[in-house]
Amino acid sequence: MKHDYIDIKGARENNLKNIDIKVPRDKFVIMTGVSGSGKTSLAFDTIYAEGQRRYVESLSAYARQFLGGSEKPDVDSIEGLSPSISIDQKTTSNNPRSTVGTVTEIYDYLRLLYARVGVPYCPTHHEPITSQTIKQMVDKVMELEDKTRLTILSPIVHGKKGTQKDLFENLQKEGYIRVRVDGELKLLEDVEALEKNKKHNVDVVIDRIVKGNDRSRLHDSLETALKLSDGLAIVAYHDQEMLFSSNYSCKYCGFSVPRLEPRLFSFNAPFGACDTCKGLGITQKVDLDYLIPDRSKSIREGGIVYYKNIVNTENLEWQRFKALLDYYDISIDTPLKDLSKAQMDVMLYGSKDLISYKLASRSGNVTKKTEFIEGVCTLIERRYMETSSTMSREWYATFLAEAPCPTCGGKRLNPQALSVIVGGKNIYEWTQMSIVNAITFMNELTLTKQQEEIAKLIVKEIRERLTFLNNVGLGYITLDRLAGTLSGGEAQRIRLATQIGSHLSGVLYVLDEPSIGLHQRDNDRLINSLKDMRDLGNSLIVVEHDEDTMRASDYIIDIGPGAGIHGGNVVAAGTPEEVMANPDSITGQYLSGKMKIEIPAKRRKGNGKKLEVMGACENNLKNVNVKFPLGSFIVVTGVSGSGKSSLVNEVLSKGIMHALGRTRIKPGKHKKIKGIDYIDKLIDISQDPIGRTPRSNPATYTGVFDDIRELFTHTPEAKMRGYEKGRFSFNVKGGRCEACQGDGILRISMHFLPDVYVPCEECGGKRYNEETLQVTYKGKNIYDVLEMTVDEALEFFSNVSKIKHKLQTLKDVGLGYIKLGQSATSLSGGEAQRVKLASELQRKATGKTLFILDEPTTGLHTHDVKRLLEVLQRIVENGDTVLVIEHNLDVIKCADYIIDIGPEGGDDGGSIIATGTPEQVAEVAESFTGQYLKKVLQKG
Repeated sequence: MKHDYIDIKGARENNLKNIDIKVPRDKFVIMTGVSGSGKTSLAFDTIYAEGQRRYVESLSAYARQFLGGSEKPDVDSIEGLSPSISIDQKTTSNNPRSTVGTVTEIYDYLRLLYARVGVPYCPTHHEPITSQTIKQMVDKVMELEDKTRLTILSPIVHGKKGTQKDLFENLQKEGYIRVRVDGELKLLEDVEALEKNKKHNVDVVIDRIVKGNDRSRLHDSLETALKLSDGLAIVAYHDQEMLFSSNYSCKYCGFSVPRLEPRLFSFNAPFGACDTCKGLGITQKVDLDYLIPDRSKSIREGGIVYYKNIVNTENLEWQRFKALLDYYDISIDTPLKDLSKAQMDVMLYGSKDLISYKLASRSGNVTKKTEFIEGVCTLIERRYMETSSTMSREWYATFLAEAPCPTCGGKRLNPQALSVIVGGKNIYEWTQMSIVNAITFMNELTLTKQQEEIAKLIVKEIRERLTFLNNVGLGYITLDRLAGTLSGGEAQRIRLATQIGSHLSGVLYVLDEPSIGLHQRDNDRLINSLKDMRDLGNSLIVVEHDEDTMRASDYIIDIGPGAGIHGGNVVAAGTPEEVMANPDSITGQYLSGKMKIEIPAKRRKGNGKKLEVMGACENNLKNVNVKFPLGSFIVVTGVSGSGKSSLVNEVLSKGIMHALGRTRIKPGKHKKIKGIDYIDKLIDISQDPIGRTPRSNPATYTGVFDDIRELFTHTPEAKMRGYEKGRFSFNVKGGRCEACQGDGILRISMHFLPDVYVPCEECGGKRYNEETLQVTYKGKNIYDVLEMTVDEALEFFSNVSKIKHKLQTLKDVGLGYIKLGQSATSLSGGEAQRVKLASELQRKATGKTLFILDEPTTGLHTHDVKRLLEVLQRIVENGDTVLVIEHNLDVIKCADYIIDIGPEGGDDGGSIIATGTPEQVAEVAESFTGQYLKKVLQKG
């Protein structure tokens, strides 16, 4: 029976209020609502979870133990479900071996392409390396004129030092008569021992014949020559000669390539990986900024941090290093900046001469040694690799930083793999192209007829996959980019492109805000990709707040009306037009324009001071100079991959942190940052989780829990019992329940079924022991307080100003609905970011604080964005500076100052396209942001 709907009855997962809803199948459906309303609970925790669980349960018990089970969601029934696939924002692997190419499997097809149609070239002589059969060699020689005198030689020594005396004796014994030594023909009996320290070439004369029709003699002679020299033969005639090779090796220098196989091009296989870095492209090298942070100090003053505490002691390491210094006459009292380069090299990388010195042990024994002494860098790097002690390894690691591999230069592959060329590029150069450039390259690739036949299917597959990536707005990404550096939105769109390429139909896809990190310009391509998936016969449920995506959908389900306990109901469901006409739907009101975020009446000029980044050239930045006016609300915009994060996060943020004393943070490449004196504190608010364990929660993160515990210690009951602050912590022994160690739940492993979490029997899930729970404040114990929402707690602690102030900041950022004790792992990225923002807002404004936020509207409904903007504007009103990276036009239109980077992503980005107020940027024709901003400003 064909179902037209996914029919859900009695959904109660998280905050859902026992809802019944029919979701149309084979349609593009949006689930929206304010942050925390319950849309994710319905889309992922109910619909997707049940679809996944049913599929897993259809497998054998043996298979299920490897997959791990899924818990049944809290719902009465769901009818009409298809097999479901989740494409969420969980970032891809952080494994340094995982790249965009490997994740999308394009690299696997590339390896096959290079193995089947690639041509190896000698890296020194730039000649193609081909293997020839003896028949091909004979055919080539037979093309010469008849009666041509030929000499067939076997090159057995090429560019080697030595007298070669033994070689000549052996050749004579084997019956050979003539050799050619360094280009001169000689009888073997006349050859004298060669100069020992000069490089020589020795070729054995195998045969001398006049070219006629006798192919067999020529064949035999060539065969003998090839055997003697490991696959090389020379045919000399007149003043010319032909060099033949039966191996994949260079005829001139012998550079050889093994048989071309896909594994040769894998940096994850020993066969293809660089021998030095094992395919990582990086090695751990001593960073001199960590080893010698202050070059004005001498060694005695602790200039070399590694020796700081052992200078002039009996430590054997110091005695060895002191012997090195004495031998090269380096004083330990000279400031390091005054030492010559040669002296620094000796200290860092060791002696070039054998040094004799004495080592005195504490027992009084003296040992005499003569050896090459290691420099401090060489010593640290060797010890780091050799030590088996975790503590020692961590100590050595404090001096190390990642550096490109000295052998492959970060290319990950060995010289043999890098010598193979297709279309003028080796496989590393290929992966360095952006997706857009790679598509152009594949379209213009010219192959021979035979190569074309071999590679037809491979090329088609690569082209298709590249096109899918381009269509979801990822044209600027390169295939060698590490998967761990992708944003949540980028990682999600890569998985989306992979799914489009699979051409499945009859599947239920559940997506979580695929438009995150995508400029408005690229939105249309993403929407078209989603429609293509629907048109293949799939159902799409997309959790989304983007206005364009909602308008393009077939059906909208608005969950709300509020967040947390105030949400969990279906406010409106229907076509975009029907939702717009519904007066109860906040989403509908914003879509129809009845509610909107107002444009500020005036733009701030700032406080007259500015930060100025000069010569920024990190990643794709084109040596840009940028001014950031302080005391204003600044927004950095531009298409995806244009260089926004490189400028703000890598150069500006890390540059300020480094200047403020965090020396282990390395800023991106730039010449100078002016105006750092105007900043005394940098607050970088990312979307990373506020904690990775259930023990972390909003109350502990914002510090309000410390104040609440302090308050409980002042209650008469706590004083009488002598309870200290630690008694009310669930993280330390004393007041917590020891049966569950303060977790409140116990995890029961169920082998091939999902783990079962049950409330702790001892405390009933309350985390604390009975004695602790007997202490109450205004009739509530510590567990009751953790169960309160921020709104409830604000009322409960209204008379305690310290606690009230901290809770008020949580409410101000729109988190009044979350519980104080809610597990950090259950918070969305947007919620975690706002908890961080709230904890920073508790501090008094100094007028010298810079707040940096990277896409703070992630996961936020337009109504939440309005609240967030009020908070950010309040920070600026207090005299501090807010700098935001953002694509959301509601945020951009409210800025005092915009910096637009572009024009495109990747290699075609990295330039400043426009700066100024939104009105000024809207007038710049080259700015894509300006084009969309103009429409928004005209709407008012």
